Amino acid sequence: MRFVWAVAAFVLATVMIGAGIAQRTIFQGPRTETTAISVEEDTPYLLIDGAVLNQMPGTQTLRAQTEGDIYASYGRTADMEAWLSDTTYTHVTLAGDGEVETVVVEPEIDAIADPATDAPADGSATDDAAADASTDAATDAAGRSPVGSDLWLDEYQQKDLLIAPLQLPEEMSVLVASDGTAPAPSRVTVTWPLQTSTPWAGPLIVGGGILMAAGVFLYILGIRHARRKRGPRRKGLPLPVTEPIDIAIDGDDKGVISSSARTRRAVSSGRRAFAFLPVVAVSALLFTGCSADAWPQLGPSPTPTPTATVIAPDGQQAPAVTKAQAERILTRISATVADADAAMDGDLADTRLEGAALAARDTNYKLRSALGDYPAPAPILAKPLEIILPQAYDAWPRSVIAIADDEESKTSSIMVLTQQDQWSEYKLSYVGSLEASTAIPDLAPAYIGAAAVEPDSPFLVLPPDQVAAAYADVISKDAESEYYDLFEADGDQLRASIAADRQRRRDEFNQTANSGASTGTLEFSAVAGPQTPFALQTVESGAIVAVNINEVDTAKPTNADAVIKVENNRTVKTLAGADQSATGFETTFSDQVFFYVPNAGSNEKIRLLGYSSDILDAKIL
Repeated sequence: MRFVWAVAAFVLATVMIGAGIAQRTIFQGPRTETTAISVEEDTPYLLIDGAVLNQMPGTQTLRAQTEGDIYASYGRTADMEAWLSDTTYTHVTLAGDGEVETVVVEPEIDAIADPATDAPADGSATDDAAADASTDAATDAAGRSPVGSDLWLDEYQQKDLLIAPLQLPEEMSVLVASDGTAPAPSRVTVTWPLQTSTPWAGPLIVGGGILMAAGVFLYILGIRHARRKRGPRRKGLPLPVTEPIDIAIDGDDKGVISSSARTRRAVSSGRRAFAFLPVVAVSALLFTGCSADAWPQLGPSPTPTPTATVIAPDGQQAPAVTKAQAERILTRISATVADADAAMDGDLADTRLEGAALAARDTNYKLRSALGDYPAPAPILAKPLEIILPQAYDAWPRSVIAIADDEESKTSSIMVLTQQDQWSEYKLSYVGSLEASTAIPDLAPAYIGAAAVEPDSPFLVLPPDQVAAAYADVISKDAESEYYDLFEADGDQLRASIAADRQRRRDEFNQTANSGASTGTLEFSAVAGPQTPFALQTVESGAIVAVNINEVDTAKPTNADAVIKVENNRTVKTLAGADQSATGFETTFSDQVFFYVPNAGSNEKIRLLGYSSDILDAKIL
């Protein structure tokens, strides 16, 4: 009977294991679903809409094939359409019936030329001229390479075959191209993984393995029982089986009973154990080969734990960049400016700097080219990026406030990056150093961003376009300024350093033999700089405001026989091109200053966050 049960166990185990393996192989079905994108017309760019990428759940795998270089990038659909607005491209969308369709999009006239600026003053522009201008501009745009644009969230480049794993939401799209001039790849597919779970494959395989082990055990019991039934049936104690004594053996082994019977019995037992081990090993391998989708999901599904979130105000637009995108942009800016600093190349610096930041660099390059030991400017910090506050704005220009730390020097920098239009790169317009004890106000997370504050906003303690002039008045008049009580004096290192520097230069001027206090005057003033202020909201309805302030020092003689000498001041002498003047010298320093300006109903004062100060110019009066 034991043999019958053993055979039944073997048969049932074979069926169960076979059924489990079949569910994971021949009965499982396809693991992926692929959609081929058919492109009939040659255009330099192929834009795949987010709806096409999300027509099936799961991650997406983009595959493009052609001869030569292949490029792909992804970003927000609105940004990509804006970047392509001046050229012809193929747009892959999802039709109402769920079918994938391709449409060739022609360039927008408004994106190519602005009639208000491009039309002749006498109004004689014709439709033909406008059409010619549009055609020329579209041709130029068609040759524009998409590689390295600051708009993209990420990009890929491969040769002949490009495979890019993606996981994009519907509001994002993918741009595929060759080099912006050659036609985009025409063989493009999107693949999604299919959810093919087999919840009973695991139990069947493991159960079959257990039954197989039970069958082996029953088989061994059956053999043992059969052997016992064939043994001696005489009454009394059974005698051990012995072998005849070989009398021909001489020596110490003569008369010893052979142990071959015990050896055979041990070998037989070892074979049974050996036969049992493969069954257990195979069952273990089958058990470990089953993934999570091969088992039934028992118990309640996990419930996500709610976390504190910041909700964007109704109608707020998308943030200009993501944190990863901002880090990549700032890294590019840092590398370009470092190359410009090393070569003292103002044109190269102009590709990534603007405003007061560029003006300070230009002056530094001029001084270093004339004075070999003049110090180079501090490098632009890029990583790690501690804080990123992008402007929530869909149009252009758009800006970002970033704070980066330097672990070696233990310093931090606060910066403003601005992109003028969708085809331009981000440029650094403001940069300043943060004090170690600076308290940054609460800011919105990077995935929400913050709205820009209007220059004349009445909802702050002081409108952004008045902050620079008010602070300059405090620098000039100190406690006598009408704005003195609006600014926090404690911790204001800029005012303290300006006051100490002015006193030092006044003392040096008064000790000069020919241009002392009896023969000349040294006057200090501060005014708002030419750069437009920039402000982004904080969580408490205040704002971080970046402004430009110019400090002006004027030294001039008080009688006709005196002259102002600057032979000991290499910086002023180099910039002014002379070491003395009968009319005097005017020296300008440029300050880039960051403030926290609280809202109008707050009891807080305007607080200095960071600043940088550089010599800007020197000239003869």
